[in-house]
Amino acid sequence: MEKQRVANALLLLRLGVFIVMLMWTLDKFVNPQHSGAVFEHFYGFGGLSSTAFMIIGALQLVVVLAFVAGFMKRFSYGIVLILHGISTLSSWQQYLDAFNNLLFFAAWPMLAACIALYLLRDLDTRWTIDDRRQ
Repeated sequence: MEKQRVANALLLLRLGVFIVMLMWTLDKFVNPQHSGAVFEHFYGFGGLSSTAFMIIGALQLVVVLAFVAGFMKRFSYGIVLILHGISTLSSWQQYLDAFNNLLFFAAWPMLAACIALYLLRDLDTRWTIDDRRQ
């Protein structure tokens, strides 16, 4: 019973993180200009083409789908954790003006969820490919 509750809780965390990561991924396809502005402002990479964002988006989509499916959890959960960690930390200037950038603080609980999922990946067994193959 306890294992089922943990597995259900981890599934909910995985689905919640997936929704955010999926939207960030789709943004690269739907609105590459916005992605370009984000990359330039937060990561210092300017001048990338729409094609570059399509490639980045395709690679990110593969990772995000592997993540939500619980496939190669060490790698897919780890990559999602790294991507979100970079995103969270690259926004450091927004935290200095906290009350004008409150939505940026939502990144921290999501980062905590990514860390928890990575650390507890072996217990995340609900609807995962890795655990169905065993």
